[in-house]
Amino acid sequence: MTGLVLLILLGVFSLAGLWALRVRGPLLTIAAAALMFGGAGYALQGSPGLAGSPAKGSAASHYVDVAGARHILMGQFTRSEHWMIIADSFASRGKTDEAVVLVQSGLRAHPDDYTLWVGLGNALVDHAGVMTPAAEFAYARAEKVAPWSPAPKFFHGLGMLRSGQRDAALKEWKALLASAPAQAGWRPLVEDGVAMLERGQAAS
Repeated sequence: MTGLVLLILLGVFSLAGLWALRVRGPLLTIAAAALMFGGAGYALQGSPGLAGSPAKGSAASHYVDVAGARHILMGQFTRSEHWMIIADSFASRGKTDEAVVLVQSGLRAHPDDYTLWVGLGNALVDHAGVMTPAAEFAYARAEKVAPWSPAPKFFHGLGMLRSGQRDAALKEWKALLASAPAQAGWRPLVEDGVAMLERGQAAS
């Protein structure tokens, strides 16, 4: 019973968070339906008494927390964050194709939103498991729309890393770090990425 109460509270807080992010209309309805469907599935099949085990995440989580990095580089309360929250939910359940379609829908509504272009690049890499020409285009478009943002370069580097192009990723992140203002809040994220890759090179 306690688990069911917590599940209901979690659903209420999730919807409240989406409302605070100005999610309205059909998108809010879809989100509510997804929460209800997931809750129903848990109520029917869940086993809250069993010991927990970590779920298999996307390949990106092997290197970096993508959602966390997105918030550091682009902020958490953007007009497109609700699109990315739902896309993250799809991706975490292995529905990477639906994540791509959702972000594309966001871009039809906001074609000059660089956060969505970065999100599309990430979703495409997540779906294919490697950098693709379409993902390259998405990152390039994001950089064209927001040349001042470090996010397109950082996530492009992450996409190359996930494609096995470690040296190219390290080169891009080093260049980004060299151009980072000393007091930039996102600088430690890039420093950690560079250090991680350099340790990997030394070990190999």
